[in-house]
Amino acid sequence: MGKLKPGVVFGEDYKTLIDACREGKYALPAVNVVGTNSINAVLEAAAKNKSDIIVQLSNGGAQFNAGLGMEDAFQAKVLGAVSAARHVHLLAEHYGVAVVLHTDHANRKLVPWLEALIQHGEQFFKDTGKPLFSSHMLDLSEESIEDNLSESERLLKMMAPLQMSLEIELGVTGGEEDGIGSDEDIGADNPKLYTQPEDVLQAYDRLNKLGHFSVAASFGNVHGVYKPGNVKLRPEILRESQKLVAETHNLPENPLALVFHGGSGSDKDKIAESLNYGVFKMNIDTDTQFAFANPVGAYVEKNAAAFKYQIDPEDGTPYKKLYDPRKWLRAGEQGIIERLGEACEDLRCAGKSLAQ
Repeated sequence: MGKLKPGVVFGEDYKTLIDACREGKYALPAVNVVGTNSINAVLEAAAKNKSDIIVQLSNGGAQFNAGLGMEDAFQAKVLGAVSAARHVHLLAEHYGVAVVLHTDHANRKLVPWLEALIQHGEQFFKDTGKPLFSSHMLDLSEESIEDNLSESERLLKMMAPLQMSLEIELGVTGGEEDGIGSDEDIGADNPKLYTQPEDVLQAYDRLNKLGHFSVAASFGNVHGVYKPGNVKLRPEILRESQKLVAETHNLPENPLALVFHGGSGSDKDKIAESLNYGVFKMNIDTDTQFAFANPVGAYVEKNAAAFKYQIDPEDGTPYKKLYDPRKWLRAGEQGIIERLGEACEDLRCAGKSLAQ
């Protein structure tokens, strides 16, 4: 398998990375970020674990990165994503790993957000010879299969000349992710949570000729963490989808690039099984949010007085070194790094970076 230059990957290098994952039966963590602290923690975790990584932004994460004080919310979602992407382009190569830049769940109302990012990507491509993002996700899983695939075709035609990939969703990932979806979808008996292999084949037939794409095929996965028994993962759906496409088109095993959404809280044995069926990417957000918050909370609890007073009211001790944001923000970063170390082990990607 070929080696890659450290930094943001796209086009043929992105395909090389995916092929390595599928052939080696491992996957990369795809981590939702909301600012430079979480971005830097993800890059550091990748370097520490000698793993390539996927940095992704939801529309809300992008808006937060731009600043919630920006009055034009749409502009904030666009510019926040652009700013984060440029940050990753600037730093990724210095961490010595290959990084995929991706945007997460965009439903029908967020298509203009994707179109604006593609426009920024066109200018970035003219200036640098690279796309701004490696890939974007279009989530029209709540629409009819025809609406989903026709819009996927339209956007992929725009993205392919920029050497970008499109991720689509077939079937509904349960739960809610930054305003997309609803907890009402959750339940082991909900047929919406299980993608039909015939739909995956139809997607392959229509999109493969236009450019590179990946599929988030639902097999009972949900966003967030829920009590045992409320979620039933069925990775065999991925196996049967791959099998149908391979047999129909006389292709090798696991011809599709598949994505595992809602990785937080998932059973480790189901994660391991999914890696046998062409999953190259597993989304993780809820767990890394908690991994950031938990050590920050512990730090504040341990140094409670420093978050109430600049100077101790009894003995005059200055607390500047304790309430310095770099102290507690770093604690949060280290929490993310630790959790991603666990994810790299679960996904079997530790020590397998293609970057040289």
